Amino acid sequence: MHRGAAAAVLLAAAIALPAPRSRQASAGKETSAGVTPVQHLVVIFQENESFDHYFGTYPLAANPPGEPAFNAVPGTPAVNGLGPALLIQNANLHAPFRVGRLDQPSCFENGGYVAEQQAYDRGLVDKFVEQFKYTSGPLVRTPRAFCPEDAGGNRYGAMGYVDGNSVTGLWNYTQQFAMSDNFYGTTFGPSTPGAIHLVAADTAGVLCGPSTTVYGNVPACWPGDGTPAGSATISAPSSSERGTLYGDSDPLWDICSKQDASTLTAMAGPNIGNLLNAAGVTWGWFQGGFAVDADGRCASAHAVEALDRAAGIDPASDTARTQDYDAHHEAFQYFASTANPQHLPPLSMAMVGRTDQANHQYDLSEFGRALESGTLPAVSFLKAAQYQDGHAGHSDPLDEQQFLVQTLNEIQSSPIWGSTAVFIAWDDSNGYYDHVMPPLVNRSNTPLDDSCGDSSNGPPIRCGYGPRLPLIVVSPFAKRNYVSHTLTDQVSIARFIEDNWLGGRRLTDVSFDNIAGSLVDLFDFSSPAAPGLILDPVSGEPATLP
Repeated sequence: MHRGAAAAVLLAAAIALPAPRSRQASAGKETSAGVTPVQHLVVIFQENESFDHYFGTYPLAANPPGEPAFNAVPGTPAVNGLGPALLIQNANLHAPFRVGRLDQPSCFENGGYVAEQQAYDRGLVDKFVEQFKYTSGPLVRTPRAFCPEDAGGNRYGAMGYVDGNSVTGLWNYTQQFAMSDNFYGTTFGPSTPGAIHLVAADTAGVLCGPSTTVYGNVPACWPGDGTPAGSATISAPSSSERGTLYGDSDPLWDICSKQDASTLTAMAGPNIGNLLNAAGVTWGWFQGGFAVDADGRCASAHAVEALDRAAGIDPASDTARTQDYDAHHEAFQYFASTANPQHLPPLSMAMVGRTDQANHQYDLSEFGRALESGTLPAVSFLKAAQYQDGHAGHSDPLDEQQFLVQTLNEIQSSPIWGSTAVFIAWDDSNGYYDHVMPPLVNRSNTPLDDSCGDSSNGPPIRCGYGPRLPLIVVSPFAKRNYVSHTLTDQVSIARFIEDNWLGGRRLTDVSFDNIAGSLVDLFDFSSPAAPGLILDPVSGEPATLP
């Protein structure tokens, strides 16, 4: 028997998986009861990876000496990945190349709405090197980062990929559970649009924001007169004009947003939190670094620890540190109805998931406390601190793996595991190469679009689907060692929530949850529950039993 499979059998015997529970202890009318046996959903929303960057050669890993080995179990299904022709005779200036486990982190490629469309070159998929060149800024050349250039000055990091010797934990999860190779960003563009699609299924409805990231004639959110961002006295303009978000900008209602008028954005319209509140379903967003210090600042920071260890540096002494919290990754802070501007903590553990001064927005540490105390909400969104979110430039696959594995080990060892599904998803591609031309589901025809049809099916600046992204489900109800080819996108996660807890209600008549594909193909609710899989956070390999 293969070592990973044998370890899974041993672990299944060691871990007592509780039977699914139909209801979580709650106050008043609040409930976690869903249509399916999934009573607890955890959405781990990471940063900036294309499907080919993490799974292009799955399930075949190079297995060089000194790196954790990955050998797929017999019968592992193939994915739509990088075959020999794409690896050798690629139409791009450089062919895809393997990035070693210690050649991390990669430089930030800065995948934007326009650049991502142009990289696909109207279906030729041959302009990734030209479009994703490292630009200026603090995320570009983190000390000791891997930023390859050829003799002609072409920067070709966007063509790099890693395999099961770097993302070992993720590849092992796909052996035990299910993944999709046909899951996409809802539109082209970077982090903030991806986050808004996750929770609101639409980036139209901007009340105010900068012209550099918002399409439409909307005013700036505040005049830049020194009023702190996130102040309780700030209100968004009431203009009837609405814009569409296509780039990264910080939320209006957040004291940790950048203090610059050009960076702030406010959204109108409903989000999934509003619908869950109305239905009495508990929920929360948990993000690393959300807790503020005594002066009300988001000040916690970390180094890229895996990179430091490889270089023989103590992470505690590394001066190249990045702040844990990034406001433009916190989707609910863009909406007045769900924002926690001052980053206030919950009044008690019993109130986690319910409406109090925290308003469903929490520091990541509250997730572990709620899990341990039995007060975890029915729906939880998790965002790692930046050094563990996988984002090129300030994180890497090894630090990301530690966060993912530690979190999943805790969930699988908890009483709720038997009624839980975990989606591991990413917000955008970072510009990393993926060989699949996304299907044109949403059309848009503006000066910022590249042959994307017209906008007759909705507001402009919604060209998509965007790049193909990884998606993994870890759950006792997941199909085992399964690859789904069903067409889905980021908004499919919102649809799963709506279908399971909200009677299939959609956010608006024109939001993307009306057309999003279903994720049910990843599950088998009729068969006995699949066993858990406890991994080592450092190596990503099955943990050794004591």
